[in-house]
Amino acid sequence: MLRYAIKRIGYAVVTLFIVVTVTFFLMRSIPGDPLSHMARALPEQTRANYYAKYGLDKPLFTQYLMYMKNLLRGDLGESVLYPGRSVSETIAKTSPISGLVGGIALAIGFVIGITLGIIAALNKNRWPDYLVMFVAILGTTIPVFVFASLLQYFVSVKLGWLPPSGWGQPRHLVLPIIVLSFGPVASFARYLKSSMLDTLSQDYILTAQAKGLSQRDVILRHALRNSMLPIVTILAGRIVGVFTGAFVVERMFGVPGIGFYYISSINNNDYTMILGTTVFYAALFVIAQLVVDFVYMLVDPRIRIVPESR
Repeated sequence: MLRYAIKRIGYAVVTLFIVVTVTFFLMRSIPGDPLSHMARALPEQTRANYYAKYGLDKPLFTQYLMYMKNLLRGDLGESVLYPGRSVSETIAKTSPISGLVGGIALAIGFVIGITLGIIAALNKNRWPDYLVMFVAILGTTIPVFVFASLLQYFVSVKLGWLPPSGWGQPRHLVLPIIVLSFGPVASFARYLKSSMLDTLSQDYILTAQAKGLSQRDVILRHALRNSMLPIVTILAGRIVGVFTGAFVVERMFGVPGIGFYYISSINNNDYTMILGTTVFYAALFVIAQLVVDFVYMLVDPRIRIVPESR
């Protein structure tokens, strides 16, 4: 187990290195720089001082080495768009907001999606199954911004039940959470239905039924646990999607999460903010993948770590 964990952590470190490197050089390949518009009207010496402050006056490879050296010390740099504000502080301040909204949405989507998936599997080719799959298709095909716009129009403008945007009160959480939970509900319901139908046809399920176990025990103790592997697989991506998939939603509902700053940094070529948030997202993704690898063995005892043959 220890050897496997060390190897997986090593892969994660290499992945992060590749992501940071590729992102760094891709950003520099885009015409312009973060100071091209800000420093255009400044005197020549002042403009040179700005470029020297952010290291943009140095050769490209030197800039890369400087950034990697600072990154190893845990320094993500200072935002160019927001002078005086470090990238680490911005991420630390805004990511909990995105995590709160997205985390609640993911938890709700998980519970509802699993429940609907079980209902669909136990009622195959009957109206509950068709209804669940209809909801799953809607959740998969309708863009987030369309669903958000419809909710804002009908719930906020027409009915006046909830504010269309804003932050600071519990009611401001309702609409963003509903929008963000719709996709996970659809995904979890669809994958669990397919997996459970396959599990219910296995011999050990028939054996459990023949022993006289109730349907509830068969479903919860045998079928559901062994049907969760596909759910665990997509759960890692959904965890990262809590932060990366909420950009549009945060913009539309005025949620001051990390997505607001990420979009602003892209629009303004804010190199340090783009790299910092990319590092954050990449680290979150590889950590989620590591957790999923170990959760596999807890969900399904049949999975074991087999040492590599020499």
